[in-house]
Amino acid sequence: MHRSKNVQVEIVRNGRGIVTRRDFAAGELVCRIRGKIVSASTVWRYWDRDPQLAANCIRFDAERFLNPHLQIGAFANHSCRPNAALMREGKTLVLRAIAPIKAGGEVTHDYSTYIGADDVWTMRCNCGERTCRGTVRRFDRLPERTLKRYVKLGAIPDFILGTQ
Repeated sequence: MHRSKNVQVEIVRNGRGIVTRRDFAAGELVCRIRGKIVSASTVWRYWDRDPQLAANCIRFDAERFLNPHLQIGAFANHSCRPNAALMREGKTLVLRAIAPIKAGGEVTHDYSTYIGADDVWTMRCNCGERTCRGTVRRFDRLPERTLKRYVKLGAIPDFILGTQ
C-alpha cells in the first residue's frame, strides 16, 4: 500500500499520483523518495523490457539514477506549474513544497529540473495547466523566468546545472 502519515497514492488527472493527507506550507518536507540507486546502463536495459520502469527512474547524480519502483516516488507526477520540487538532501531525494498544498491536493513537480542538458528524453505534457509548455524537456529549455525561479529555490541540483 502506498500511504504514509502525510501522503498517499490516489487516482488523479493522469492516472495515479501522490496526494496530501494534510495541508503543507511552502518549504515543508512533503515526503522522501526512496528506491534503489542504479547505473545509467541499468536504466537503458530497463527501456528494453519495461519502458515505464525506466521512465520513472530519477537522476540521482551525474552518473546514477534512483529507481523508486514499487515505492511512492514512482507516482510523482509532472506539472508545468508545480507545487513541490524534487530536491537532493544528503543521500536522499525529497519532495518539498514550493507553494502551499491543501489536504487532498496532488503533489506535483517539474520533471525538467532533473533532466540534464546532456539528456535527449522528452515527454508530451498533459498537466492541464493554463501555462502548460506542451513538452517536458531538459532544464536548459525551460523559459528563462521559470529557470531563474527554480535555481533560486534550489530545485535544480548542481550536477544538472553543470551539464550545460
